[in-house]
Amino acid sequence: MLRRALKGLFHWAIALLILFEEWGWVPLANALARIGQLPAFRWIERSIRALPPYAALVVFLLPTLALLPVKLFALWLIGNGHRILGVAVIVAAKIAGTAIVARLFMLTQPALMQLPWFARLYVRWTAWKDALVARVRASAAWRAIRHAKARARAVWTRLRAAINGTRNHEFKNRS
Repeated sequence: MLRRALKGLFHWAIALLILFEEWGWVPLANALARIGQLPAFRWIERSIRALPPYAALVVFLLPTLALLPVKLFALWLIGNGHRILGVAVIVAAKIAGTAIVARLFMLTQPALMQLPWFARLYVRWTAWKDALVARVRASAAWRAIRHAKARARAVWTRLRAAINGTRNHEFKNRS
């Protein structure tokens, strides 16, 4: 029973991490794509797209390795009493890492998919991730969060309409 509970907790933690990456993957990659349109970065992106498969794999994995010392530093900060700063560093590293990895994957995916073992792992990963996300989205907790979010959005919309209506009324009285 304990093993089942721990497995469920692990799946939820992984699912939340995956949901964060899904939420941020495309917008963050698109933000970096806009930066990639700058003349100084166009050459870099063209060079990355032209890499052979194993070189593309190295470039794709580099940000993960490069961010490891940053995350260890954040843990050191937390361990030395700087909890908020440590968590902020971890969050910033996660956002930056997701942006960079997402963009690099978009640039290297054609080369990476030429590696048969990578293509097989990617298909298996995608199927597992999609099934896990579907389970989370079908859960009662997820539905409750979506319902609360919809209610909050409706309240916000009514509040904005009321504020705008007040502003319009004040503007008309001034005229």
